[in-house]
Amino acid sequence: MTPQDMEARIVRYGDLQPCKTAFIDAHTPGSDQKENFTIIGGGVSESPDQHVHISIPHGFNIGAAGQPPHSRNSLHNHRTAEVFFILKGRWRFFWGEHGDLGEVVMEEGDIFNIPTNIFRGFENIGTDYGMIMAILGGDDAGGGVIWAPHVIKDAKAHGLVLGDNGKLYDGKKGQSLPDGIKPMPLLTQDELDKVDKPTPMDVIGGYVRRYLDMKALGRSGKPVKVIGEKGLIRDKPGFEVDLITRESASDKKHKHDRPSVLMPMHGHWRVDYEGGSVTLAPGDTMSVPENLMHTAVPSMTGEASLYHVVATDDAAGATWKG
Repeated sequence: MTPQDMEARIVRYGDLQPCKTAFIDAHTPGSDQKENFTIIGGGVSESPDQHVHISIPHGFNIGAAGQPPHSRNSLHNHRTAEVFFILKGRWRFFWGEHGDLGEVVMEEGDIFNIPTNIFRGFENIGTDYGMIMAILGGDDAGGGVIWAPHVIKDAKAHGLVLGDNGKLYDGKKGQSLPDGIKPMPLLTQDELDKVDKPTPMDVIGGYVRRYLDMKALGRSGKPVKVIGEKGLIRDKPGFEVDLITRESASDKKHKHDRPSVLMPMHGHWRVDYEGGSVTLAPGDTMSVPENLMHTAVPSMTGEASLYHVVATDDAAGATWKG
């Protein structure tokens, strides 16, 4: 692997290309300032304006959401895993068809594996532009987003219509539904009744983990299995997530039989691989090719941690209840 080839598999935080019209709520007041980033894989964007940085299949998708204070992402549902960790800022996540079944406030480094089949939304409640990094299950990320009915109704009032082909049409740009394409139908009451309505204890107790707790566990000298069959969050979403800290990083070269992803949270990390070396900073995303021997260790003093993601043989789908 040449350095030039490897650079093509690194997306620098400062080079991320946003899409401000990725989803149907893009013109809705309160959601109109949000930015969506598709880093690895096609993601779930409904807009042709979305830029895909790395299209190589990994068995999962990597994305991000950037929002100024008070900006929110409207209530929606996913068929496969939607995992977030907080890169910058302070965020509130809420769930339920109208966002009133529960909420949790999360800080930098915290991670949330949001269960499938619940309506969820989030907003930046910090004082500056915030960024959350996302992992979505499956190469097709479950085929798209399922929106709460009131979101689709609100968006129509601001010129946006979602077609039943999953594509977004913007009336403010003179766009209309093509022949043969109908508006995405609203969920029926029967369909709404089948959406899960978990309690705060179900969600927060089972699927939220705090960075400082995980950092403390990393002092044992081993990476912390955050999401996995035997992880702190017990799930099999088609991938596993580890948190690697300074204390648990190893300079022993290793490889994976499928592509893996390194996402620094704190500090700078030097990745040595057969053919070269590269340094990653917080917010950078690196796709490591399968069967490539490599190491990842902190390159400077101070706090250092990164999230490591690798696919498994488990099928992407509903949250595992084992």
